[in-house]
Amino acid sequence: MSLKGDWGQADFSVEIADEPDERSLGLMNRPEMPQQAGMLFIYERPQSVSFWMRNTLIPLDMIFIDEDGQVQKVHENAVPLDETPIFGGADILAVLEINGGLASKLGIAEGTLVRHQDLPQDSAAWACE
Repeated sequence: MSLKGDWGQADFSVEIADEPDERSLGLMNRPEMPQQAGMLFIYERPQSVSFWMRNTLIPLDMIFIDEDGQVQKVHENAVPLDETPIFGGADILAVLEINGGLASKLGIAEGTLVRHQDLPQDSAAWACE
């Protein structure tokens, strides 16, 4: 998975969570995650999404992506084990979770472009080659 903006480009090795049971489990109960790793949650269609940190042991940045492959919102440093809902917005097709603090360090923000072969290519602002 790749992200790019005026800050440059970053590549992540991601696990895919595209089934309801995979999405509900997410990154729970993992004591660590490699620096350039993450989890990509993909939904069947754009929708309103909220996440929480129940049973999640590491701080995460949550990157909310629309169907065109553009970042709509970044929630930085979600607090481990916090069950407060984190609203990502409406019309979200995918959410990328990466290690907390990494989005800011890299410059990932609203408007960043995202590409992955499992995201729609016909409407993508930055399609896979």
